[in-house]
Amino acid sequence: QVRLVESGGGLVQAGDSLTLSCVVSGRAPGSYAVGWFRHVPGEEREFLAAMIWTPGSTKYADSVKGRFTISREMDRNAVHLQMDSLRPEDTAIYYCAAGRAPTQNARDYTYWGQGTQVTVSK
Repeated sequence: QVRLVESGGGLVQAGDSLTLSCVVSGRAPGSYAVGWFRHVPGEEREFLAAMIWTPGSTKYADSVKGRFTISREMDRNAVHLQMDSLRPEDTAIYYCAAGRAPTQNARDYTYWGQGTQVTVSK
């Protein structure tokens, strides 16, 4: 069993930066990939970025490449998502998830956090 807890969401203005964190517990981190997704009600869950814990290789959606950065903090078993130059259209609930591989398909991830709201005002 793997447990994920997100934090760091909030209300920011367009152009601001925000870093989300996902603390992972319950299984040795080297055995899975962690991905970040976002969801707007009425739309499909959107893949943003993913990382294989070991060796730390990453994957990004084209829509956020260059603005969002995924990283790991090994001492805390945490995966972060730094988001720069935020836009109103980035407003969503952001989730981290753990799965066997860093795919872009939400169905490939078995464990999910509870989500954290990010709101970007104009």
